[in-house]
Amino acid sequence: MTGKTSRSVSLTAIFHPTLCKIVLNNAPQVATPENATPNRPGEVLIGYHGGAKWATWSIRQRCQIVSRARGEIASRVDQLTHLSRSEQRTDDAETVASELLPLCEALRWIGKHGKKTLAPRKVGWRGRPLWMWGVRSVVQRVPLGRVLILGTWNYPLLLPGVQMAQALAAGNLVCLKPAAGTEAVSAELIAAFYAAGVPKHAITLLNSTTEAAIEAQASGVDLVVLTGSAETGRKVLHQSAENLTPCIMELSGADAAIVLPQADLARVVDAVTFGLLFNSGATCIGPRRLMIQTDPSTATLPERLIDRLRATNEVTLHPAARASIADLLDDVLRKGAKDSLGRYDSATLRTTGKMHAVVLENVPEGHAILQSDVFAPVISIIPVQRPEQAIQMVNECPYRLAASVFGPTSQTQSIGKQLTVGVVTINDLVAPTADPRLPFGGRGQSGFGVTRGPEGLLAMTTPRVIATRRGRVAMHLSPRNDADAELLSGVLQWSHSSGWTRRRAALRRVTTAAAQWRALKK
Repeated sequence: MTGKTSRSVSLTAIFHPTLCKIVLNNAPQVATPENATPNRPGEVLIGYHGGAKWATWSIRQRCQIVSRARGEIASRVDQLTHLSRSEQRTDDAETVASELLPLCEALRWIGKHGKKTLAPRKVGWRGRPLWMWGVRSVVQRVPLGRVLILGTWNYPLLLPGVQMAQALAAGNLVCLKPAAGTEAVSAELIAAFYAAGVPKHAITLLNSTTEAAIEAQASGVDLVVLTGSAETGRKVLHQSAENLTPCIMELSGADAAIVLPQADLARVVDAVTFGLLFNSGATCIGPRRLMIQTDPSTATLPERLIDRLRATNEVTLHPAARASIADLLDDVLRKGAKDSLGRYDSATLRTTGKMHAVVLENVPEGHAILQSDVFAPVISIIPVQRPEQAIQMVNECPYRLAASVFGPTSQTQSIGKQLTVGVVTINDLVAPTADPRLPFGGRGQSGFGVTRGPEGLLAMTTPRVIATRRGRVAMHLSPRNDADAELLSGVLQWSHSSGWTRRRAALRRVTTAAAQWRALKK
């Protein structure tokens, strides 16, 4: 569930945690100079080798401290929900259900499983190549250093919160750039981590103004984690390429829900309505295309969905999304698509941001609205004759973050395995992605890399190998002699030949060559 509009980035100020105590109204808030401490990132560069060396704390300590933040978050539930309110987020229950509960479960998971996930992996004698006799190795997961997290406005707690927690548990220092309007709630979130025992030098809250992830990246970071639009992702990647900085890109979606014959239509209507309107439609894995396989059992689905949506209230879109959504809707309706609810008003959307859910039918094939990161409660109904048509449309869309399939379990799972998306949900949508054990990421223009789950935790590290040779045998260090090629060829055949006859012959070759090698060495 990610925010998908362009974001400003700046390092011009670092906010003091007391910013959390400002009393706010429901409008998006900004930090004030009284609550900010100027600190350009280039002035004092603290890598993980400096300061209090958070990276040198044991994995167990770091994971326990990060996990402890869930108790602090629970004690701040009222402040966090209040600070999360905006024109798009008016329901405190949504904040608790979609952000705070999943975030606290992710923190619990880090406390229980983080140490094991990040533990060094010993590579001993078992399975060791013959020519590596005497060598034992350890693969360590070490922090990358400074992680820059570019936050999102639509889920300002869950998404940057989990990313920050995993980066800290891995031993990194974190710079969090909040989205405009989320400065205060971000400060309150960071205050919870401080209260749990994370040292203050390990987290820096940056200003949300325009100029500066550019500054942050220029000052030298070791990983950039972006939740944003594909357009923003291209800009961040362009700058990251200058310093070859690795990135995790969690970008836009244009997700599909595929409905097969014999699907539970009541479940489909419930799920699509939920996904379409949740968080005022500002959910990147919300359904944007409803692909219905033509069959008597699915014939009433469009009408049932439209009837349900007629009873729903209007929502308010984020200012950054209004013009682009209105342009797309105006164009597709002008080209023959049908507004099945008849409640769309372009002027109202452009001036106030308010709109009812829009269900489109008869959308012209190939229209941009079918392959765009629509960040609003808009869904296009697409009849398909065969499941293969739906699979092809999903896999050919540039945005492939997630997809849902509704129908009998065996058929839906078979289709799910053919979809080149990051997440497939069967007979549900959106909610299962909040499981803290699961990684989250997309394909194509929906980005690359993952956050969350063990894969997301490991993504905050880089492997380091420590290889130790014991004993006096190190044949590669001996002077070359005429038996080397014969001995190595015998070892190759003995290690990789198929069948015992060939392997016995190879063993004889090794024995003879080894005797030759020892004789020549003398």
